[in-house]
Amino acid sequence: MNKTSCGILLFKIEDGTIFVLLAHPGGPLWEKKDFWTIPKGEQEAGESETDTSRREFEEETGLKVPEGKLEDLGCIRQSSDKINHIWAIQGKPSLSDFASNSFSLEWPIKSGKLQLFPENDRIAWFDLVEARKKLFKTQKGFIDKLESFLTPDLII
Repeated sequence: MNKTSCGILLFKIEDGTIFVLLAHPGGPLWEKKDFWTIPKGEQEAGESETDTSRREFEEETGLKVPEGKLEDLGCIRQSSDKINHIWAIQGKPSLSDFASNSFSLEWPIKSGKLQLFPENDRIAWFDLVEARKKLFKTQKGFIDKLESFLTPDLII
């Protein structure tokens, strides 16, 4: 069975420009890389995809999901056969409230020492052009899906 990750692509519109909130993965393997991700995580047994999306967004950013309807951006399959299912919602939370959950990793590798690292070490707003440059390849399609959802009358 394929694993499914669910998440939320938070967006805001300022002066006619769309921005999305992305997270930078934490830990020593990512600290010097400029790859960003949509806040998301694996669905737990018995949990709905939208509940997973809300839970993971809050765990990975420390921010509350804004009130309102989640817009389904669909699914994209990664090369590993993992499926990402992402929803979009508009909001403008304060990024100063950022806090991420953490994970343990043996570091340095083969040292026998477990260290705790934040799952994401920072979050930031990116316009859609920059977001396409920063996102992992398998997540860029969600930017296209967001753009097609946001008709010009919604952007004003």
